[in-house]
Amino acid sequence: MKHATILIADDEVEIADLVALHMEKEGHKIIKVHDGEAAVHAIQKHTPDLAILDIMMPKMDGYEVTRQIREQQHTLPIIFLSAKASDFDKITGLVIGSDDYMTKPFNPMELVARVQAQLRRTMQFNQVSSKHSSPLEAGGLSIDPEQRQVMLYGETVALTPKEFDILFLLASHPKKVFRAENIFQRVWGEAYFEGQNTVMVHIRTLRKKLGDQDHTLIKTVWGVGYTFYG
Repeated sequence: MKHATILIADDEVEIADLVALHMEKEGHKIIKVHDGEAAVHAIQKHTPDLAILDIMMPKMDGYEVTRQIREQQHTLPIIFLSAKASDFDKITGLVIGSDDYMTKPFNPMELVARVQAQLRRTMQFNQVSSKHSSPLEAGGLSIDPEQRQVMLYGETVALTPKEFDILFLLASHPKKVFRAENIFQRVWGEAYFEGQNTVMVHIRTLRKKLGDQDHTLIKTVWGVGYTFYG
């Protein structure tokens, strides 16, 4: 796996230094900042391959950082590393566009493994996308894998990276039924444990953004999984 540029944003300097130490051991280049505004500027300036964000930061919290960079169409994987440990916080993080969520205190080696998994998944997805250079068309929906852009009747639909990956996976295999665990393993690139709710939340927000309240695009096959009809 190629060495990556990783942004670490945490106002606790000791934690940022600890994370940086372990990432540097893997050969990655590190950019460290200690507030949310600096995180946004660093992403705009350096375009890192992955970001590790705290949530409770001065000037701008991690949620707002994520909202802003997703609105700007930055597709880098984001891992939240936070002391906020409730299910609500985790779901909020996933819905607004993060790719993973770890709580403090944390095992540095587990964080390294999660970072490597996200980088590996991104590399694999890019390889698959290169084989599908032409946009996928379904009714008024256009999915461009090279630009990672979705258009619905000529209007851009702003999706998070995970939402795009799920949609592209399903649309690339129309009428094939994917179990939640299959979607989780292929999109997140990790072993499936408790990923069903994560997939369900992403499918729900994806349908909302596509105006698919009646499930004509993404159908639920009860007791099995999800399929794309277009």
